Amino acid sequence: MTHPISIRDHCVLPVVKSPKDYQAYRISPEDSNRLALVFDPKTSGKSLTFCVEIFDPGGKTPPNRHQIAVEMFFVLKGQGIALCDGKSIPIQAGDSLLVPPTGIHEIRNTGSDRLYALCFMVPNEDFAELIRSGTPVPLDEEDMAVLRRGDFFNRVVA
Repeated sequence: MTHPISIRDHCVLPVVKSPKDYQAYRISPEDSNRLALVFDPKTSGKSLTFCVEIFDPGGKTPPNRHQIAVEMFFVLKGQGIALCDGKSIPIQAGDSLLVPPTGIHEIRNTGSDRLYALCFMVPNEDFAELIRSGTPVPLDEEDMAVLRRGDFFNRVVA
């Protein structure tokens, strides 16, 4: 006979962060994108990385690949092109993208405004460590408005 388990016996408080807690980095000085870390192995204790990737107009990731990790993107705002193994597809707000391991891929901002995408990498495959090895950069008012969804509320109310 099994005994019911009390939630109090196994409940772990979740980690909660807000945009003011995020630290953004530019991996290389010449990069035209920034990554704001939300959760990584250091904060979650799990092998995953979750960040917000911010591309200035004309910005892009350098072509890259992961040996075992799956990388997923959800576009919050803006438009661009996703390339993987020589194939390209347009992306815009609301689109999701899954990049399999070993696929050589990049994201390019083709719009006149910034492109914002949630980015998940599972397992981490040293992605968070690569991000943290870059130069810390601030998030500006435009970034904070998107991350807090203030841009959405301002459009609805206006």
